[in-house]
Amino acid sequence: MNKVNIACIIDDDPIFIFGAKRMMEISNFCNSFMIFKNGHEAITKLKTKILEGLDIPEIILLDINMPIMDGWEFLEEFSKIEFHKKITIYIVSSSIDPVDIRRAKRYENVSNYLIKPISVNALKNILKEI
Repeated sequence: MNKVNIACIIDDDPIFIFGAKRMMEISNFCNSFMIFKNGHEAITKLKTKILEGLDIPEIILLDINMPIMDGWEFLEEFSKIEFHKKITIYIVSSSIDPVDIRRAKRYENVSNYLIKPISVNALKNILKEI
């Protein structure tokens, strides 16, 4: 099974970030991480990396409930960016609201909606999908 070069976590919860990174390490999921605490920080830094031709993540784990810029706002801004590399987004949320799940399916870049916490099996399934 291949692994991801760069994985990105966009989440404001330090406990989730710690746990997700740990699960990625255990499952040998990726070579490196990018961590952003809100959608605004993520979109700003990712746009800069894309414009400068730097490495960008292949996978983004995106929370939807964050301060400053939430996951939905991030998705709206992200969909406006032109880039030539495939980036797959997984919504990772504690919300089990069917409205959120349906809304996530409207975005072309969103591959799936995962319920927190993330598990080693979920990460292995992501690797199988890509």
